[in-house]
Amino acid sequence: MLSTMAVISPVRAPALPSTARPRIVPSIRFTPIRAVSWRMDQAKTLQNTDNTDSADSSKKKKRKNSNQRSKDSILKAVVPKTQGAMSIKKREHKNGGEDELHASDVKEAIHYLLETDQELELPNEDDVKKVIDYILETKARLRKGNVIVVEASSTNGTLLDNEASQGGNDRVPASSTNGSLVDHKSSHEGNGGAPNIDAETITKNKENVTKTKAVNVSTRGRILEVKDLVNASSNNGDSSAQSKQVKSVETVETTVVKQPSSTERKGDVIQKLELKCEETLRNDALQRLSEECLKGCRKIFFYPEVVKPDQQVEVFFNRRSSNLKTEHDVMIMGAFNDWKWKSFTIKLNKSHLIGDWWSCKFHVPNEAYKIDFVFYNGKDTYDNNNKQDFYIMVDSEMDAVAFENFLLEQKLLEKEESERQKAEKKKEEEELRRSEVDRKEKEADRAKAREEVAKRQRMVEELTKNALFSLEGVWEIEPRQFKGNDKVRLYYNKSSGPLSNSQDVWIHGGHDNWKYGPDIVAKLKNSERTGGVWWCADFVVPDEAVVLNWVFADGPPKQAAVYDNNHTRDFHGIVPASIPGDTYWVEEEEKIFKTLQKQRHLKEKEKQTKVERVERLKAEAKAKTLKSFMLSRQHILFTNPLQITAGSEVTLFYNPSNTVLNGKPEVWLTYSFNRWTYSNGPFPPQRMMHVENSSHLAAMIKVPLDAYVMDFVFSERVGDGIYDNNNHMDYHLPVYGGIVQEPPLDIVHISAEMAPIAKVGGLADVVTSLSRAIQDMNHNVHIVLPKYDCLQYNHVKDLQYQKSYFLGSTEIKVWTGKVEGLSVYFLEPLNGFVWAGRVYGCGNDPERFGFFCHAALEFLVQNGFHPDIIHCHDWTTAPVTWLLKEQYVNYGLDKARVIFTIHNLEFGPQLIGRAMAFADKSTTVSPTYAREVSENPVVSPHLQRFHGIINGIDPDIWDPYNDRFLPVPYTSHNVIHGKRAAKNALQHRLGLQMADRPMVGIISRLTKQKGIHLIKHAIWRTLDRGGQVVLLGSSPDPQIQHDFVNFSNQLKGSHHDQACLCLTYDEPLSHMIYAASDFILVPSIFEPCGLTQLTAMRYGSIPVVRRTGGLRDTVFDVTDDVERAKGLGIEPNGFCFDVADEAGVDYALNRAISAWYEKRQWLYYLSMCVMEQDWSWNRPALDYLELYYAAGINK
Repeated sequence: MLSTMAVISPVRAPALPSTARPRIVPSIRFTPIRAVSWRMDQAKTLQNTDNTDSADSSKKKKRKNSNQRSKDSILKAVVPKTQGAMSIKKREHKNGGEDELHASDVKEAIHYLLETDQELELPNEDDVKKVIDYILETKARLRKGNVIVVEASSTNGTLLDNEASQGGNDRVPASSTNGSLVDHKSSHEGNGGAPNIDAETITKNKENVTKTKAVNVSTRGRILEVKDLVNASSNNGDSSAQSKQVKSVETVETTVVKQPSSTERKGDVIQKLELKCEETLRNDALQRLSEECLKGCRKIFFYPEVVKPDQQVEVFFNRRSSNLKTEHDVMIMGAFNDWKWKSFTIKLNKSHLIGDWWSCKFHVPNEAYKIDFVFYNGKDTYDNNNKQDFYIMVDSEMDAVAFENFLLEQKLLEKEESERQKAEKKKEEEELRRSEVDRKEKEADRAKAREEVAKRQRMVEELTKNALFSLEGVWEIEPRQFKGNDKVRLYYNKSSGPLSNSQDVWIHGGHDNWKYGPDIVAKLKNSERTGGVWWCADFVVPDEAVVLNWVFADGPPKQAAVYDNNHTRDFHGIVPASIPGDTYWVEEEEKIFKTLQKQRHLKEKEKQTKVERVERLKAEAKAKTLKSFMLSRQHILFTNPLQITAGSEVTLFYNPSNTVLNGKPEVWLTYSFNRWTYSNGPFPPQRMMHVENSSHLAAMIKVPLDAYVMDFVFSERVGDGIYDNNNHMDYHLPVYGGIVQEPPLDIVHISAEMAPIAKVGGLADVVTSLSRAIQDMNHNVHIVLPKYDCLQYNHVKDLQYQKSYFLGSTEIKVWTGKVEGLSVYFLEPLNGFVWAGRVYGCGNDPERFGFFCHAALEFLVQNGFHPDIIHCHDWTTAPVTWLLKEQYVNYGLDKARVIFTIHNLEFGPQLIGRAMAFADKSTTVSPTYAREVSENPVVSPHLQRFHGIINGIDPDIWDPYNDRFLPVPYTSHNVIHGKRAAKNALQHRLGLQMADRPMVGIISRLTKQKGIHLIKHAIWRTLDRGGQVVLLGSSPDPQIQHDFVNFSNQLKGSHHDQACLCLTYDEPLSHMIYAASDFILVPSIFEPCGLTQLTAMRYGSIPVVRRTGGLRDTVFDVTDDVERAKGLGIEPNGFCFDVADEAGVDYALNRAISAWYEKRQWLYYLSMCVMEQDWSWNRPALDYLELYYAAGINK
């Protein structure tokens, strides 16, 4: 920054020819601060000019570039062309014209002030207008002709005598040195050269300055008033020195103005100056805009005219032209981006503009591309622009599409934050719960410690009640004071009792009421003590003994014949130093308390570790199942990446050669999201592209952030033709990580069975386990069940009466409770239909369950249920299907879709056939069983709506790692150890030989369906091969039951230590058999699904099965089914046979037992593999959900 600055005021020069007279124009890079003839008080506010003065900068004459000045180089001052006031009347300027003033003019002027570090003062409004006029005029002049610029250099804060000649026609140098004003008379060469003022002249005039005090000169900018300036120019371009005189110079005494020592004050002043200029520009623009609006009959305008994000905008409203013209209050109600973002309501105020203009200001957020608003009176009168609303477009990079993506990202962030907060809240609640539990447990441990101490105190009191320190004339102990671990001597007067004639005397002793039996045995010897026949023995007092107990005998234990036992009361001697005092009991209580705490913490830690491991194993199983689910259809379709994530791009691969589109020249993909409900879908069909060296076709798909499932079908062309729609179910793939979750379904199961409270067969397990799996997927599940009088109520939590209702004249009581975490409604009709002491087996079963079906639907209607799915099972609830469609669809159950599942077609086929005709979808419990019954006349008419879905098992109920019935918990990692422990425990329990032999387990209902003749043969075959057999099961047929009782007796006679038949139902024993057996036999004649083989694999037992129904779908022979298993993405896991005869059984069973003898390590590996296969409801639940949606529900 320069410390001084010289500004030369203009003086009138002699008249010169117009052609020779140079044009002297102020430089826009500098505006004078203070002068006499050209005074700063006429133009104190500065405006900058843009680098481009007009819209077309190519048409302007380029300004001559001056040399870049150094840090202390001269500053450019300005010499106006003529003397006089520089206030120019403001002209009309068109938008975008060359003379228009821009905001950048202000900024450039401000930058100059920053560079020159001048003393600033805030101008008034009139000055601002004059400066604006001046800048506009200057900009116009800069586009014309030459200029003369006065340059001032400063050294040491003085004006220097500059004697250097300056060439050219546009510079007038003035210099300062040593603080003196110098009359510089040297000549300058060149056209338009400035006069030289020598130092002597200036020195003389400096003296006059002090005397006249006519002009103020500041130390930051010394002012020299030049009254006469003679300009000379040479003709014909010759450069000659011209004599320049200063005719009169009036000077004034220098006034020193103290400057701020920092840039803060200057910055404040500059900011005020800029704001003042901008305010003036704004007021002019507002007046112009208001006049234009009035002329154009428009109601609103806004400022600035180009609205950008992250700035204030002011909206002006002409109340007079609105239906709000008589309202006292006017408010604006608005939002951004088509009313989707950040709403606001602001009261308008009367503005200073001419007319009835009201206005308000608000901030435009960064995300805005449009402002939407209406005006109203704060109550019920609105001006909404003739129902079109008002809007202002924002000059932003944001648009509608980008904003939608932004909203999705915001929702994702909100979801993550919500999940974080939920996790924090859950953690806090868990900590509070844990703290409360810990407090209660501490209180319980403290109470237990006190109780133990009190018990010990009572024991000590009881022990010492009959104890003595000595018994005069009979016994005494030396020394008198002793404690545990001390060596003492006991004296006994042999003559005092029955041992007076005995040759030997022994002590048989213990302590604390013989707590640990006789632990003191010693032979007494004759002592030298007088006063009787005293014998003595030395021994060590047991540790922590309070009272010593003993008797005397004539021999050691088990050899003595004569005893002195103090007349059957024994002898009791106090250990004096061991009698506890108050301090002891306090310390003992604390010791017991700490022990209890430590034991509890260890137990809790072990329990928590177990829970965490179980949850981890379940999560791993789910992930593995999902991957298997995705890969199971890879021969038709798959994605890359395999797991679809919201907000990503995936490649979908489709193989038409394995579908109905095989051989089609083109394949078109039609897709959408969220069960075809996505707002922007379905998306336009796209032709799939061939993949090199593959039969697959591919298409790229962008997955939105708000997707939770991807939906698609394939066709041979757009619009019509052949479609591959996955057997009318469409293709669906789950999407993870989205901002929205799939809306929950409301599902009601109406069933005659439910495990474990009303279990007869596998139906009960399916109802409970499937419901739990669907509920774990965040859907709402309820179960309606008869309230049998034979229910196992110990498995029902919070059972309570809810209400009663009537069906016809029959009153039905409704009870509610929780079973395995599921909400269950128990219906108890007072007609006695559920008071039979059994589930099935009554002569009026069809009437009983028909009434129950009707009552269940009536219950749903009367209690306001609106389920999406009603799922009924087997013949017992088949009437639900037609009762719903014929009677209840118009009474509140119109949106419900009914699913009917066949668990066993052997029972009630006529009812099942009618149910399939009315059901929206029908299922059975395995794909193979569905094919096996597809030709049955009750099924075949409905094959398009008939699907086979394999059952699963509940991994929480059947879990060897968390099974309380097993001696050792185990997983696949320690399966050998766990199963060996279980086999030993089972052998011991059933009286079998404790030997390492192959064990075959059979857990089954004994019916012809289960292949009872094959079971008998397998038992004999196993025994012939040196194995052991355990059977658990009973028969509903008395004849079959009696037959197996006789068979069991036969085996007891011949193989009592190798075979055991338990002909009953025993749940804990079944867990032990699954764990102990090496093989589980299931030789069923037919098997819709079968759960036995699935449970066996969960416990590491290898299934030996007949290849039928669900057995074929879940067990793959280690030799014969390798390729079939590979196609489904699983490993072979058992031994199978096809023909239901003895040879078939031998084929499978012999190979299994031989593997046990010959390939033990391989069999261990197989056991580990089957444990890691997921046969839970993870996969079937996904299939059932697909079926529910395919039934046509509309969420």
